[in-house]
Amino acid sequence: MSARPHDRVIFLYALLGGLPAVALAMVWIWSPDHTADLEFTLTLFVLGCWLGFAAALRRRVVWPLQTMANLLMALREGDFSIRARGARRDDPLGEAMIEINALGALLQTQRRGAVEATALLYTVMEEIDVAVFAFDDGRALRLVNRAGQRLLGIPAERILGISAEAAGLAECLEGEPSRVLGSTAFPGGRGRWGLRRTQFREAGRPHQLVVIADLSQPLRREELKAWQRLVRVLGHELNNSLAPIKSIAGSLGASLRRTPKPADWESDLRAGLDIIASRAEGLTRFLQAYARLARLPAPVRAAFDLGATVQRAVALEPRVNAAVHAGPAVKLEADAAQIEQLLINLVKNAADAVLEQRNAGRPDAGIRIGWARSEGSLEIRVEDDGPGVAQTANLFVPFFTTKPEGSGIGLVLCRQIAENHGGSLELRNRTDGSGCIALLRLPST
Repeated sequence: MSARPHDRVIFLYALLGGLPAVALAMVWIWSPDHTADLEFTLTLFVLGCWLGFAAALRRRVVWPLQTMANLLMALREGDFSIRARGARRDDPLGEAMIEINALGALLQTQRRGAVEATALLYTVMEEIDVAVFAFDDGRALRLVNRAGQRLLGIPAERILGISAEAAGLAECLEGEPSRVLGSTAFPGGRGRWGLRRTQFREAGRPHQLVVIADLSQPLRREELKAWQRLVRVLGHELNNSLAPIKSIAGSLGASLRRTPKPADWESDLRAGLDIIASRAEGLTRFLQAYARLARLPAPVRAAFDLGATVQRAVALEPRVNAAVHAGPAVKLEADAAQIEQLLINLVKNAADAVLEQRNAGRPDAGIRIGWARSEGSLEIRVEDDGPGVAQTANLFVPFFTTKPEGSGIGLVLCRQIAENHGGSLELRNRTDGSGCIALLRLPST
């Protein structure tokens, strides 16, 4: 191995350190008091010791550095199995060796964990029934799982490296990162597909990860569940009305067939017909309410003044004077008629709850309505001093109601209007147990 500059510097300093003593020894050895043989013998001995100890010093200093360099090179190349031996805590160089050994052990553990996590990730990707694609900054396909290969109908060895356009996935790299593709045909199947796209970096370069899931089967399952719920609700309501109608009609028919007829048969007939008419009218209201729920149109968005809309909704409830706590002036971009209908329903429900409390001896029970901005959205609060809601889990179940004359669709319509506008509606009891809060959130710029 050729000498390094640091080696020569150490060796030079060792020679310079011993030079004064060697010079004095040479002066003494070559004085006239010694014979020639002794002078040559002592000279060789002194020079040999001088050069030998200088070389030993160089080796003592350089060898640990070379060992540490070899260890660090092994770590850089990913070989974490090499360790330094003979390192001691009472030696400064030994402490450096011990720390390098500890670093190697730590990196070995981390690499093992990373390899196991990567293997698990690839196993999951291969087994899941969701197509996964990764594209680099040049829109070239760099990763695809087994479901993605089936979707495109091309094996991985032929598809990796091709462009998104050649793979038929160009539209997946454009537009909204999370959306439904609709009835899109791929070589591996046709159906409704859910798309999610995100970005990540690998080796400093930006990549895009595209996940495509077939929504056809989940949608069909949800559609079947919806139909089953609908049939149960309709069957329940129809049976509630048709069973008494059938029973009363049978009783009236039997009464009319009697000879002679009872003295009060006319009054029984009128009462029975009134009950039949009442039940039929209730069934008609139920079907009209369901048709109204099913025909809610898409919102027609236009800017309108929220404050004026709130004031109109409050004015349409004459039973209770609601206190309006006006928030900031807002021009809301939404369907003004639908938002107003939503607020009317919320205020009406709050008024019903407040009147119940007033009848129970709380004349100070009231309603408060206000709005404020919060993290990019607009929050509208309708707060009442009513008894609260006993079954919050069923509030948005269609046709569920706790009111004798309720239809069970008011809150369902309200939530559907809110969600059609990209917002949400939440009803919860107040923490002090003295009323309910309706919180409407709508997107606002």
